[in-house]
Amino acid sequence: MSEEKRGFATKEVTRRQFLKISGVSLTGLVLSTPLLTLMGCTQKQVDDGSVTTWAFPQGLLVVNKDKCTGCQRCEINCTLVNDGCVSSYISRVKVTRNLFSGRNDTGLYSDNHFVYFPDTCRQCAEPACGSACPQGAIYADDSGVKKVDPEKCIGCGACVSACPWHMPTVNPVTNKSSKCVQCGACVAGCPSGALSIISWEEVAAASQAV
Repeated sequence: MSEEKRGFATKEVTRRQFLKISGVSLTGLVLSTPLLTLMGCTQKQVDDGSVTTWAFPQGLLVVNKDKCTGCQRCEINCTLVNDGCVSSYISRVKVTRNLFSGRNDTGLYSDNHFVYFPDTCRQCAEPACGSACPQGAIYADDSGVKKVDPEKCIGCGACVSACPWHMPTVNPVTNKSSKCVQCGACVAGCPSGALSIISWEEVAAASQAV
């Protein structure tokens, strides 16, 4: 393998590549067999739009809606870890709202089954939620993850309205907004494999494989 080929799919390069398509379907991309195996999906699922990825600091979050059973374990784990309670409403990963509302063309009963999947913050390069916040409460940490500063947040809900996917949520008890901090707690609670995180080293190795 040449030095040029070896240097193509490094940890940082692969992360930057996936950051460009973070939070969107992989439809239209042809993935290598090693990468498909690592992600636990098939090319058909990629082509059908069933697979979405997010670039987390610790690795690639893979969402496979074909494997999602709607059990809400991800929402439970998210709020237990981050809020000390169980609440689908304030969860940073969204499943239940899709199941019941049909938002984003999901949650509708079609072809003898419900279509739903875990959804979360896209971590936009220029986040509309941050631009709309009158207090400047949404910031990027050292890893580039956009977070809400609870000391500055006044619970006005401007971030919720500004986000095209309405991902931030104002907690009705604390009156503070929150959004995904990419902690990975949702993955730990998924029993079906609909959510998984693959390290960047593994992604780079699979991307290099021929």
